[in-house]
Amino acid sequence: MTAVVDHGTTRDGLIQLRRRWRPAGDAKAAMLMVHGLGEHSGRYEHVGAHFAERGYDVVMLDNRGFGASGGRRAYVDSFSQFHDDVEDQLAVIRQLGLPTVLLGHSLGGLISSGYCTSGRPLPDALVLSGPPLGYELEGSEKILKMAGPLIRRFRPGFEVRDEFDPANYATDITVGERFFEDPLRVDFKTISLALEMVGEIDRVKDAVAGLDLPTWVGHGDVDRIVPVWASEPLESVAAVRRVYDGLGHEILNEPVGLDIADEMAAWIEQTLGL
Repeated sequence: MTAVVDHGTTRDGLIQLRRRWRPAGDAKAAMLMVHGLGEHSGRYEHVGAHFAERGYDVVMLDNRGFGASGGRRAYVDSFSQFHDDVEDQLAVIRQLGLPTVLLGHSLGGLISSGYCTSGRPLPDALVLSGPPLGYELEGSEKILKMAGPLIRRFRPGFEVRDEFDPANYATDITVGERFFEDPLRVDFKTISLALEMVGEIDRVKDAVAGLDLPTWVGHGDVDRIVPVWASEPLESVAAVRRVYDGLGHEILNEPVGLDIADEMAAWIEQTLGL
């Protein structure tokens, strides 16, 4: 099963690509998936198709500034612009009249958990993969945080690049190797996005204590992009926080990724009575 691709327009006028996977029969639930930093929805064809086979009507956007969506690459003026896009797309899929699930990976996990603690209309369940709700500042990163606001004032599009290591993405190194060759990969973040991310992490890691929403969290214990401790703020509020031994950052792109998708779906179905 391959997604149907179309395009919409964000509330501030950007063209945004959307993939949609529909089940063969009646859908039991609707799902909005949100991808991570530098990537795009096309990396999750197998995941969207798998959820559709289980009866989910699945939508995934290319985030603004990434993939085939419009906007300055890896840039936002405010993190709330990501929340606007989630809110608007959730409103569209709610029209299906189905229970609605929000699933976010990595940066998408920060976007999704941030959305659900921002006072906006909530989904019925939240699923997070490797959400970054903490960070460590070392060496140049400390300098960047101190000097970043000044750099942003004069050069908001200043590009911050990290060294790419294909082994960081999954235990199967070919996952990272394919991502490295992906023509849609964005291999930097702007100083504006970087500082917005830091600010959102600082906000959300405290705000999730008040999260009143069924929540499932998964994290690979050898994640070298978002360390496993970064999702610990969710430990006390998530119905499930599952740490997977020996898995890396992209648990849904691991060889056992579709088994993990089945775990997510089983929890959703039990939680929502589907």
